[in-house]
Amino acid sequence: MPSELILAIDQGTTNTKALLVDRSGAPVFRASEPVKLILGSHGYVEQDPEELWDSVRKVMAECVNYAGRSGSSIEGLAISNQRETGIVWDAKSGQAVGNAISWQCARSADICKRLETSAESVRTRTGLPLATLITAGKWAWLLENDSRASALAAAGMLRLGTVDSWLIHRLTGGRVHATDLSNASRTGLLNLRQLTWDAELLQLFGISLESMPELRSSSGSFGMCVGISGVEGTPILAAIGDSHAAMFGHGQYIPGTIKATYGTGSSLMVLTHRLAVDTPVLARTIAWSIAGETQFALEGNIAMSGSAVQWVGEFLHLADPAQEAVALAESVQDADGAYFVPAMVGLGAPHWDANARGMIAGLGRSHTAAHLARAAIEAVAYQVADVFFAMEKAGGIAFPGLHADGGATCNGSLMQFQADILGRPVLRSINEELSAIGTSWLAGFALGWWNDLAEIAALPCMTDEFIPAMKIIDRDRLYTGWKNAVRRARLRPEADA
Repeated sequence: MPSELILAIDQGTTNTKALLVDRSGAPVFRASEPVKLILGSHGYVEQDPEELWDSVRKVMAECVNYAGRSGSSIEGLAISNQRETGIVWDAKSGQAVGNAISWQCARSADICKRLETSAESVRTRTGLPLATLITAGKWAWLLENDSRASALAAAGMLRLGTVDSWLIHRLTGGRVHATDLSNASRTGLLNLRQLTWDAELLQLFGISLESMPELRSSSGSFGMCVGISGVEGTPILAAIGDSHAAMFGHGQYIPGTIKATYGTGSSLMVLTHRLAVDTPVLARTIAWSIAGETQFALEGNIAMSGSAVQWVGEFLHLADPAQEAVALAESVQDADGAYFVPAMVGLGAPHWDANARGMIAGLGRSHTAAHLARAAIEAVAYQVADVFFAMEKAGGIAFPGLHADGGATCNGSLMQFQADILGRPVLRSINEELSAIGTSWLAGFALGWWNDLAEIAALPCMTDEFIPAMKIIDRDRLYTGWKNAVRRARLRPEADA
């Protein structure tokens, strides 16, 4: 039956997905296209901005074709995106300057070290630690190391953006240079109290205000599509970071709600009543901005979760690294005392240790490749638990359970182990494309499909539940072993001397 639809784009680290969502808030069509990571020397991690854009065009074309076949109309576009990845382009030609610097890339470590006397100022103003994760350092690195970027900056023709801004630029034919507050809050340049770009921090990183995107609400106008078959003149009505979009897609809008998104990396987010008091172990961030109201949150970011499983598969020379590593892990009941700390690019929350390095601990003669694969799966749950407990301590409350989403949640063994290590139920969203769902709901709000958060919260959110089954003595023993392994991964070389 013909219907009105929203086309939701979710541009992620390894895949670009698109959903068509109807007025019931449910997906009616899906499309997906893989994208590649470019791994360079010195641990550099990049992506081709043109490949990202091409992948978006491909999944959009599939959605447009479906809508045409079904006689449906696409009323608006919505974007969710991988966060912190930095892109630089020429305002006149619209061409990117070099590759996008991935959120996983640690090349700005020297810049962070150079600016460490300003670390407290960065954290108190932006809610983020002065770490290689933030986009500001990536842009600063490009300005300092790519003569094309510095020349454009000198001419006033430089444009800086995260992935959402890059896509909005391309979708609107270069007419709009904008970002939403959730993505802006991940750059290390947004003043959380003033909700504006911070002039002093821009100067600190050597970035001009005129190169930065305009700040807008997560739900609202981001311009019209230009030059794209099937959606010419269609409004872009939502943009939001993928982890924030997933939070919105859970349909739980009460402060104190906590969720974890399991992807290439992982992110835990808990909604707060107001901007939280500064904490050195967790990030303060903007969950979303809607109808003139800004929802704040606490967040903890984990650099390597799904990518840690991928790494183990590659290390073991498996043909399909991630899938075969998961299958290998399923062949044993547990890691038999082995621990894998995936700190190959340092540790994120709650440790924020860029100098930590990956390690395997507790190996015995009887351990096999399957135990290493299992240890990688368990490492995902341990890292989530570290952030979960840090959030409880920071908030002074005990969370009744954890909402979970993301591709890795299809692994039932991981979800059960997560519930066991937390000692709390884990509520898994059955919808794997929750980020796309969340941003489509924001666009639907802008269209007037739903009038308030209560109506959106009433939309169907299917979940299943994993109940803790592990004995407390076993949970304590396993988690103590993990914490000991993390301590060893954080030892400095000079500490061993």
